Amino acid sequence: MSRRYAHRIPFIVKLNHNELLTYPNHYDQVMFGDVEQCFDLGAAGVGATVYFGSEQSDRQLQEAREAFARAHQLGMFTVLWCYLRNPAFKKNGVDYSVSADLTGQANHLGVTIEADIVKQKQPENNGGYLALGFGRTDERLYDKLTTDHPIDLTRWQVANCYMGRVGLINSGGASAGKGDLAQAVRTAVINKRAGGTGLITGRKAFQRPTAEGIALLHAVQDVYLDDDVTVA
Repeated sequence: MSRRYAHRIPFIVKLNHNELLTYPNHYDQVMFGDVEQCFDLGAAGVGATVYFGSEQSDRQLQEAREAFARAHQLGMFTVLWCYLRNPAFKKNGVDYSVSADLTGQANHLGVTIEADIVKQKQPENNGGYLALGFGRTDERLYDKLTTDHPIDLTRWQVANCYMGRVGLINSGGASAGKGDLAQAVRTAVINKRAGGTGLITGRKAFQRPTAEGIALLHAVQDVYLDDDVTVA
């Protein structure tokens, strides 16, 4: 892939991955390469994932920090997938791994270790710290600094990226088939109105035939560039 595309389009090499052969499966990210290899491939940037909340998150943070520092020395940009992974983050039927307060803190940690771009799931709720009874938070986050509107919740994620100095992109979620375009458009509009940098459509595009995937990407791009689009 490097031989074919490195001289034509900028590309990112992701350094770590969750191997799914360990039984029972666990939430960990293992480094499968190093920054020098990515540089030799002609990559413009490197990416990594940290599973915040997992038992191995401290080690993952250290590995990503070291890799990102080296990437910057070589002139490459860095992208961090700041995902939350812990079964305890689900309580009373609510998944707080997509709460604005917890994902916002993950974003803050991500930019602190030199991520140039943060990839985060778009928030679906708030109050993770309160519901789970851990960590530190402030009541103003829930009654003054945010509302229940998805744009306000996403804006809090942006605020935790050094007030938008580091770009926030939201993940488009898994492919569900028929409603993929509508969901991707919604994600794009919310991210833009919140002050973010964009989104990754991911499986919604690359699990389709090439022509359909490209058409979906163009449709989302057109919406993102349209200043008149709003979210109800």
